[in-house]
Amino acid sequence: MHIAVVGLSHRTAPVEIRERLSIPDQTMEASLQQLRADDQVLEASILSTCNRLEIYTLLRHPERGISAVGAFLSQLSGLAVEELTPHLFTFHHEEAISHLLRVSAGLDSLVLGEGQILSQVKKMVRLGQEHHSVGPILNRLLTQAVSTGKRVRTETKLGTGAVSISSAAVELAQLKVGQARGLDELVPLDQEQVAVVGAGRMARLLLQHLQAKGCKGLVLLNRTVNKAELLAADFPALPVQCRPLDDLDHCLSTCSLVFTSTAADTPIITAQRLSGLNRRSSLMLVDIGVPRNISADTAGLSGVHSYDVDDLQEVVNRNQEARREMAAEAEGLLQEESRVFLEWWDGLEAVPVVNRLRRQLEDIREQELQKALSRMGPDLSARERKVVEALSKGIINKILHTPVTNLRAPQPRQQRHSAMRVLEDLFELQERPPEP
Repeated sequence: MHIAVVGLSHRTAPVEIRERLSIPDQTMEASLQQLRADDQVLEASILSTCNRLEIYTLLRHPERGISAVGAFLSQLSGLAVEELTPHLFTFHHEEAISHLLRVSAGLDSLVLGEGQILSQVKKMVRLGQEHHSVGPILNRLLTQAVSTGKRVRTETKLGTGAVSISSAAVELAQLKVGQARGLDELVPLDQEQVAVVGAGRMARLLLQHLQAKGCKGLVLLNRTVNKAELLAADFPALPVQCRPLDDLDHCLSTCSLVFTSTAADTPIITAQRLSGLNRRSSLMLVDIGVPRNISADTAGLSGVHSYDVDDLQEVVNRNQEARREMAAEAEGLLQEESRVFLEWWDGLEAVPVVNRLRRQLEDIREQELQKALSRMGPDLSARERKVVEALSKGIINKILHTPVTNLRAPQPRQQRHSAMRVLEDLFELQERPPEP
């Protein structure tokens, strides 16, 4: 068995590739079942966010298993394997374990130390369990990744003041508004007429950061106005007008700054749509949706400045240096957690030997028990038979306890292998081929 991860992220693929590999919740079960349908994939779990798609697997054979995952990604994206491969990364076993822990801790995020990724890893665990695509190996690894992410945020300063994609989007708007005024700095957004399209988790964070950055009020658009109103109710200090998505054209005509974060799988704002509007002279569009909510052709329109998640790097770089020092604190914890899992994994090597030893002792117990019972005669009561059988089982369990505990305990791999060989030789536990 072999642990591996295949995926792509903001580090390896542009947004136009990532959006073709986004898996919404409603198709997650089908995707997991498709992966598990291949006999090379023993367990599978998928992490799908705006900045990454990663498939964690337990494979029967490394090369054939990776090939199966690549074929799945090719079918999902509609891209040939040769087109997709340059954007993919593949990590095996120890590297795969280390990568997952880094992701969960926020060390591989666009915004170093972001807190949202931990909740996304938790969601990956939950979906894998609900759809029965993870077994004991990945379940152990993924749940340890969640606890590691929590530990990093508790025991280091990396989570202190951590920013998110949403806050980076607001800072990007502040920076671009400042540059339009001839200033190379973040400026308040109190003079901008702002709209937010969408009312999900990312929109909630947008409202939170817009309020903190001086926004005096905004229009919140959503397909379901009731959902927008429930979100707006959590921000009583921020005047929010809730409108249906049908009012989008009006907002694009009257607002100077529009953020989008919806689950739409095709762009809702296009150059054709904007060209047909009697809009103000300048419009800034900031899209943090993947797949993108704003088509790339809008950037070619006069007076329109369009940005997507890949453009956030400009503001992220302004804040990263100080956070890198905090990240160094987390590296030691990640190494420790990785070692704990690998020791547990190594302990699994002893399971076949322990099982063979248990079967051998159980066979001996059964044979000797039957001999003893036959000698005791027919007058033995059912209760007395149960007592004798329980005695024999208790003796076997006591005999097995110490060697099993020692074999499964954390120790150097060579030392465990040596102990396993001794046990196999002493009890003649080597598996023999079946007789013809």
